[in-house]
Amino acid sequence: MNLEDSKKFVQSCISEITDGEVDAAEEMHLIGREAGLDSMKLVELCLALEDKAVDLGFEFDWTSEAAMSRSRSLFRSVTSLAEEFLAQSEKEK
Repeated sequence: MNLEDSKKFVQSCISEITDGEVDAAEEMHLIGREAGLDSMKLVELCLALEDKAVDLGFEFDWTSEAAMSRSRSLFRSVTSLAEEFLAQSEKEK
């Protein structure tokens, strides 16, 4: 997997959990005033990423102390979440 694959997967998950109602641009905010998802949809997104990670053979941990200390950067945008997903996948190799 590379960063483009990871971004496409995050975007696909967003489209799926919002029934295609949200256009998940790479720089779409995931938290804050301009967030494109509400908190429940953000949790759904993270759970979908956990499932995908299992399929790929690693554990995606968005709830760890380390992840939460980076939460502003982790959930800043679609791209930042995709970067974290990719980084965790590579760490397991």
